[in-house]
Amino acid sequence: MRVHLVTMPWHPLDLPSLQLGLLNRIVRRARPGDEVTEFHGSLRWAEFLLERSGGRLRPGDCVEVGSDAIFHGLGDWVFSGALYDDPDWGTARLRDYAADRGVFIDTALAMRPYAAPFIDACAAEVLAAEPDVVGFTSTFMQNVPSLALARALKRRRPELTVVLGGSNCDGPMGHALHRNHPFVDHVVRGEAEYAFPALLRHLDAGTDPVDVPGLCWWDGGGVSRANTETRRTVAPADIPSPDYDQWQTALDASPVQEYIHPKLVVEGARGCWWGEKHHCTFCGLNGSAMTFRAKPGERLWTEIDRLVRRHRILDVVTVDNIIDMAYFRDFLPRVVASGWDLRLHYEVKSNLTPAQLRLLGDSGTVHIQPGIESLGSRVLDLMDKGVTGARNVRTLRECENHALTCSWNLLYGFPGESADDYTHVIDQLPALVHLQPPSGAHRIQLERFSPHFTDPGLGFGKRRPAEMYRHVYDLPESELADLVYLFDTEPAGIAGPVERRLTEAVAAWRAGHAHSRLLFEEDGTELLVHDRRHGRPPATHRFTGWGAAALRHLEDGRTVPALHRLLTADGHEVSADALDAWVHHAFSLGLLFRDGATWVALPTWGEPVRLPEGAG
Repeated sequence: MRVHLVTMPWHPLDLPSLQLGLLNRIVRRARPGDEVTEFHGSLRWAEFLLERSGGRLRPGDCVEVGSDAIFHGLGDWVFSGALYDDPDWGTARLRDYAADRGVFIDTALAMRPYAAPFIDACAAEVLAAEPDVVGFTSTFMQNVPSLALARALKRRRPELTVVLGGSNCDGPMGHALHRNHPFVDHVVRGEAEYAFPALLRHLDAGTDPVDVPGLCWWDGGGVSRANTETRRTVAPADIPSPDYDQWQTALDASPVQEYIHPKLVVEGARGCWWGEKHHCTFCGLNGSAMTFRAKPGERLWTEIDRLVRRHRILDVVTVDNIIDMAYFRDFLPRVVASGWDLRLHYEVKSNLTPAQLRLLGDSGTVHIQPGIESLGSRVLDLMDKGVTGARNVRTLRECENHALTCSWNLLYGFPGESADDYTHVIDQLPALVHLQPPSGAHRIQLERFSPHFTDPGLGFGKRRPAEMYRHVYDLPESELADLVYLFDTEPAGIAGPVERRLTEAVAAWRAGHAHSRLLFEEDGTELLVHDRRHGRPPATHRFTGWGAAALRHLEDGRTVPALHRLLTADGHEVSADALDAWVHHAFSLGLLFRDGATWVALPTWGEPVRLPEGAG
């Protein structure tokens, strides 16, 4: 059997498809006699645009439409006209949507005319490989491009078997995709390691795949069937190391290569160990597979070692939703010991210790996503994050200390939050301008699979498919309710003046960050703090004796009584009243962050290295 694996736009151009890399190995391991080929549609799309537009539409424009506009559906809309055989389909709706929200759509409009001829070219290239089965992986805005190509393939070769899988196919989304698109023969819902080889065996035998858990298929009467999904998760031992050889070949031959900085993608763990205990109320990631599983650290390092040696690429992105804490013992020390100049990218929890963040820095980790989300403890409690605002500020400071780029969003709009939960944080944001700012302040959206979605009693009882899907799919709302991932609902939480103050304060933080410093320096017995923060006059503050000791103790975050006990134990003579007055004075200078009764020191150690936004 000839199996052709496809990833369509808008897969990131600088990354190989982990899904294709895994499926390639899965099929060859289970069915060594099969021929497995791949089609990297995102690369092909970027090449197609570059050539056909005479260089006007470049790979950076693909990022603008396919990634930056993910919550407006622009990437899917570009291909909707090709799916529905109508170059103008959804254009009027998109223009109205964009006008209401101030969304820039000129680049997407410029791309739209190229979508249909691109789909035709893709169909010709895929069919030239003479496949028996074409398997698509679909995540985020890959649905419509995948459906458009699937439809074109079945029109040209009806006997071809078309299969869809990926996170866009999880749960009811997969069944809705199947029953509304008759040119899709099968949809794999959930993990594919066991299901896809089982489906191929049924295709070989010509039998109905009634025993493949979660699979959607058409019965003899033309009715869409959806097998019951399984609670069984794939064991780490059965998750292969990806094969990126065909991606490398495609990249090496691509004119797009000069526009991107390629990275490798690895997977150490699936699921979320925090979500198993406390599912963050707004998070829909992991879908139906929350159970946390991780490869042993030694095996993960062996996989990275093999991939780096084979592809000569030192940037490595891990797709784990959260780092396995065991990796601080059995994986990261191996990376450090290797002496390799790796550049790792990791998602972590925001309550890591300074020692753990130091180990990440020593291992070559340059970028983390710590899921900070808020700097207010009560809002974090509403999220069920299991961390405080003070701890999140400490994490931001330690990222500066250990040269870690930190990506995070400040979220708001949680049922039960109030203006009082934000006012004290907003007032302190100017003091944090030297720390890495969020990408912005964003109102949360209602995501399928999140507790907010599954339990309307948490505050979002009214919901409907997000407005953006009206210019993406030609389907009734009843079907969109099963198909889509994002939903509109009545806004909750803060609004009006407080919301404006928050968004403006975050924008000011972002604008002032690049030129701001708040640095510790030890000068004999003195502890100096050099303040060069945007919006404040330059100053150097000097601390000696118990004042210097107090500021150092507050790096870990303390209440005033706890700080007093520590200073007394160190032999410093200071009254509780004098210490309380000193703490409030340091706070007035913007040297401390206050979270309830906890105070956190804000200065960092060492001059941070900063690049202009978008550099590198």
